[in-house]
Amino acid sequence: MDQTDSYPVKLYVYDLSRGMARQLSASMLGEHTGVVVHGKEHYFGGSTGITNCPPGGTLLGPPDSVVDMGSTEVPEDLFKEYLTSLGESKYRGANYNLFENNCNTFSSEVAQFLTGRKIPSYITDLPSDILATPFGQALRPFLDSMVINPGGNNLAGQ
Repeated sequence: MDQTDSYPVKLYVYDLSRGMARQLSASMLGEHTGVVVHGKEHYFGGSTGITNCPPGGTLLGPPDSVVDMGSTEVPEDLFKEYLTSLGESKYRGANYNLFENNCNTFSSEVAQFLTGRKIPSYITDLPSDILATPFGQALRPFLDSMVINPGGNNLAGQ
């Protein structure tokens, strides 16, 4: 009988407002996410593109919550090839956009590749929820210029 290895997949969620979002009932910066698999946290940052670090090792400190995304049978070498492909196309640092191509869209795409499940919609829907408000529309030019980069090793440094 052939046994296939299975690897846990976790979503690390960081509150970029450091609690202000909960106090204001509306998130300004929302949440940053990273996918943890094969002993590393992988995420998409503004100036560096796809990055990795030890789990919880970003400049943001420990995650505010951890979501169990299930497990994957994708081995580490195949996963690295997949990340390299993403890093050469959609998730280059220059392609970062706070509302449309950010750490959460990256995490959702990676989680779906690994487990068949996207990350929770309450995280991925935050940007459109913000932009649906007059305040969000007024701040869009400023927010579009923002780049979020929690530090770590660029994909090439894996």
